[in-house]
Amino acid sequence: MKKWIDWVLTACLVALCPLGGIAQETQPANDRAEIIPVKNMDLRVGLSPADAKYSIGVGDILTVDVWKQPEVSRTLPVRTDGKISLPLINDVQAAGLTPTQLGTQIAEGLRKIIINPQVTVIVNEINSQRIYIVGQVLRGGAYPLAPNLTIVQALSGAGFTPFANLKKIYVVRIENGQKEILPANFKEAVSRQNLKQDLSLKAGDTIVVP
Repeated sequence: MKKWIDWVLTACLVALCPLGGIAQETQPANDRAEIIPVKNMDLRVGLSPADAKYSIGVGDILTVDVWKQPEVSRTLPVRTDGKISLPLINDVQAAGLTPTQLGTQIAEGLRKIIINPQVTVIVNEINSQRIYIVGQVLRGGAYPLAPNLTIVQALSGAGFTPFANLKKIYVVRIENGQKEILPANFKEAVSRQNLKQDLSLKAGDTIVVP
């Protein structure tokens, strides 16, 4: 009986050894972008009306939904004059308001025509606030500034060339008329070695990938 138990234990150990060996294997460090598994992101982020911090701007795409009133509900852009046009109430100032404030303003205008209107405003696309990505990237240019957007999120949509130096990325920011240079190590940020390297971005920031 003892021999049979010893044989079973030996077989189990033999079976587990290859798995343990695989689990301990590590990939060598590499600064090149093609080995970093960062999922691409769609930066056109929708906002709920509960987001009290976001201020609607010119070019943003809004969805105005009036409950049980499909003839009034629609998706439309904020014009260059900062207004949107809706049936029954015509022009409404949108730029400078939060989604909640705009929804309240639209409801006030509809109250003369509709009993107890319930209005929801969602920002489908943020086009009024932008960041810029330049350098050794595949898709440089202007990008919408989504809420709480970080360097890792922004660059995951831009991609890198094989020559990108992921340890020497920096952000150019203008604060009170003064230029700031904020260094960022993308490799450390994406590997969670140093989350402070994943800087939060502001409107007008330029990410430079050398």
